Amino acid sequence: MGREFELLICFCIQTTESEGNTVRYQTREEDAPGTVIGNLAKDMSLSVSHSSKINFRMMKQFNDSFIRVRESDGQLSVGERIDRERICRHTPQCLITFDVVNFSKDRYKLIHVEVEIRDVNDNSPEFPNRESVVEISENAALGSRIPLDPAVDADVGSNYIQSYQISVNSHFTIDVLQRADGVKYAELILMKELDRETQPSYNIELVAKDGGSPYRSGSTKITVRVTDFNDNSPVFDQNSFSVSLPEDAPVGTVILDLNAVDADEGLNGEVVYGFGKQVSHEIRELFQVDNKSGRVTLRSPVDFEDKSTYELDVQAIDLGANPIPSVCKIIIHVTDVNDNPPEISITPMISIATGVAYISEAAEKDSLVALISTLDRDSGVNSQVHCTLYGHDHFKLRQAHEDSYMIVTAASLDRERISEYNLTVMAEDFGSPPLRKITQFTIRLSDENDNAPHFARAVYEVSVVENNAPGAYITTAEASDVDLGNNGKITYRLVDSVIMGSPVNTFVSLNSVSGSIYALRSFNYEVMKQLDVHIQASDGGSPQLQSTAIIRLKIVDQNDNQPYIVEPPLYKGSAEIFLPRDAPAGYLVTQIRATDADEGINAQLSFKITDGGHLGFSINKDTGKVLVNRKLTYDLTDSVKVTVAVSDNGSPPMTSTAMIIFSFIEGTPPSQPSSAQNSNEELFEWDISIAIIIVLAGSCSVLLLAIILIATICSRRKKETSEGGYEEKAETPDVEKAESSHMDSLIVNHKGKAFDAHPFPEGLPLASSNTTETSSEDSRQTTGIFEPNARPMEAKLKGYSTLPGYGKETVRPITIWKGNSFTTISARDPQISGKDSGKGDSDFNDSDSDISADVHKKESPPMNSLWACTSECKVLGHSDRCWSPSATRPNTSLACGPHLSTFSKTATLPRDARRENYYPPHIPKTSGLQSVYEKVQHQEFDYILVGPPTPARIQETDEISIPEYTNS
Repeated sequence: MGREFELLICFCIQTTESEGNTVRYQTREEDAPGTVIGNLAKDMSLSVSHSSKINFRMMKQFNDSFIRVRESDGQLSVGERIDRERICRHTPQCLITFDVVNFSKDRYKLIHVEVEIRDVNDNSPEFPNRESVVEISENAALGSRIPLDPAVDADVGSNYIQSYQISVNSHFTIDVLQRADGVKYAELILMKELDRETQPSYNIELVAKDGGSPYRSGSTKITVRVTDFNDNSPVFDQNSFSVSLPEDAPVGTVILDLNAVDADEGLNGEVVYGFGKQVSHEIRELFQVDNKSGRVTLRSPVDFEDKSTYELDVQAIDLGANPIPSVCKIIIHVTDVNDNPPEISITPMISIATGVAYISEAAEKDSLVALISTLDRDSGVNSQVHCTLYGHDHFKLRQAHEDSYMIVTAASLDRERISEYNLTVMAEDFGSPPLRKITQFTIRLSDENDNAPHFARAVYEVSVVENNAPGAYITTAEASDVDLGNNGKITYRLVDSVIMGSPVNTFVSLNSVSGSIYALRSFNYEVMKQLDVHIQASDGGSPQLQSTAIIRLKIVDQNDNQPYIVEPPLYKGSAEIFLPRDAPAGYLVTQIRATDADEGINAQLSFKITDGGHLGFSINKDTGKVLVNRKLTYDLTDSVKVTVAVSDNGSPPMTSTAMIIFSFIEGTPPSQPSSAQNSNEELFEWDISIAIIIVLAGSCSVLLLAIILIATICSRRKKETSEGGYEEKAETPDVEKAESSHMDSLIVNHKGKAFDAHPFPEGLPLASSNTTETSSEDSRQTTGIFEPNARPMEAKLKGYSTLPGYGKETVRPITIWKGNSFTTISARDPQISGKDSGKGDSDFNDSDSDISADVHKKESPPMNSLWACTSECKVLGHSDRCWSPSATRPNTSLACGPHLSTFSKTATLPRDARRENYYPPHIPKTSGLQSVYEKVQHQEFDYILVGPPTPARIQETDEISIPEYTNS
């Protein structure tokens, strides 16, 4: 056969999600293997990468061996001899379909290829028998027809049988007919009456020709015998029948009941049935006729997919002599039944094992994994197939063409998380009931070098004892890589660096395979305390991935250095020290100072005298101070040799010794003995924990004493409250005569609570220029602490001038300190001023100081006097300069003569903190005292004394008594 072929290219956009191309080619059957059919790259104008060997890949399907695809450029060629009659039988159109994937850069294109196999006239018509015999009665009417066996031609179309011809004769001709299944056959027609006595038989040659070029033909010899006269022939109810038979009909199914009647009697009227002589062997295998009843039944199962229509002749003859058969034509239409489940063919893009597809874990979304092709041998709706994918949402199906689907990725993949997927593909047709086919499919992910070697930690700390032997094993740096094969094969190397001016590879060595690190030199802690070694781990993938880690070698100190004595300076291991011959015991002669290059406990030093300790010297084991421990009796010409050893605390300890030579000179030892100085130093060398314990113990003791004191005072106050009433004691100290004409003497003789708190009424301001005078009713509304006893108290104090807040508002004198002397003024004196200059304690810095000599000089109170501050003084704006003296118990030593206590003119007045805390005075302001407050704000006084002079000791509250006087 030649290489002639027709090329038809058709581009069509599929209605599915994926846009694909369908290419149709035509070629002839019987073409030699290797015959070129077409070239996909040229025919579709596809770009081809010359650097890649694979640009096209054929996805294998049911008839994959007939066509081959060259992967470099997509050239299609015949794979093996194609026999159209074998693969397509009597089908008018024979197609071989398959899919080809075109790889273009990072994308792919699915090409659907249809190759039509064109028929070649390579088969001649053939008759079932080379010779055949037919019979006809001599009395047969003109136009009588005798069916002849048809010829068989495997070709189709114009190459199939187109005509029949018979040899020339005087009585017969033929008529070419076509059966329901498309088979052409001939019938012999009687054209002239027969006479058996003249000619009993006729020989005819029947020739069948096809329409090929050149045509092919086949022939058979037919002998026509003329039989004797027979009166009647059997007659069928009708000459032809057309019936339907489902393809799933069981064997033995009755297809048709035939009935033929013969008018003769006896044997001439008895009818038998059978297939005509021209019925093929195929039909005889599928169907059978009961010769007595004429019932046509199914002998073997039929298949709609093999053949859908059968035409057969059943004849009826009587048993008489010279019978004439009657023929009934039966056409059987096989109907399709959904009896074929779909077939599934899965073609992976990359496959090593059967039923397993491989895809790179680095594949992008929508990457093609495999192609699913379906085939249903049913027809119509029963042949339509729908596919579904189950197993994992990382993959999905996308329809490529009518009967093919693509398995594509639906998400990014990671082999280290999921290395294998087991999927289930189910193909189901639309028949009723539907049939399905289920196939298991495995997808394995191929490894990509997407994971760098991983160290468990970024920094590894390893301790190495100094003075190690060169070549000693230190540690192993181990990294892991979850990739496979070369992608997970790790090698190690030292990152180039310089340490103390030398390359790192002069300090340590690294095994590139195991990652073991070895020391190349002996380390010295005193020279290098830490060494950072950077290690890089690389895999064997392409491209190569790396990661680094730091191996921090911490050199551990060993006790390999002796203490070194630095003071006093040694010469050949000895030092000479001069000291006074008369140095007393405890005299500090010198201090041994030493250093140790080691650290920690290896550098903790202790001192001791190993030789000469009995010669009158001792040494402090911690400080190294050498002292005289007894009175020395040496002469100036004597010299004492003492051996001092300095040891560290290492294991084993190391010791250095020195010989100290003491020489004596004349001289006086220092004025401050060294022993006292040493004693004081030792006091300060107490442990800090002892000091903390002492402070805590002292604080707890003070707190306990304070609690006891508060409890005692509270108990005493409660007792006084229960007694009720107020006792009075009269104690009248003299007032200086110089002041008698200006003020009344106020001697307190009141046993009640002179400094009890009396809260102000709500809303009453202390002192303000906008404040109006307080009425007596407001004053009476103010209550003291002891409200039940307020009425008796008021009766006793009626008509007398007492402390502010008690009794009537009477005019009373006020003693103030102005300048450097006391001045007594009236409480209503508009010129009074209690303002302090605020410039210190000096009399000369006060704005209102009076230095004239016509006033009494201030007397200094005793140093042990205790004073109590009143809130009135603070209201006057004098802060801590304004103090009122406490009332006291009469003092026998001071009661004899007139005495007026004064304030000590110092920076800080003596105070009794306890009285401020226990008895804070809150005396309500009456209208008379309020006016004094308003007036004194405009004048300056150093101090205001509103009470009697204070003796050396402050009395207890229950000892205070206030004498009452009436205005004269």
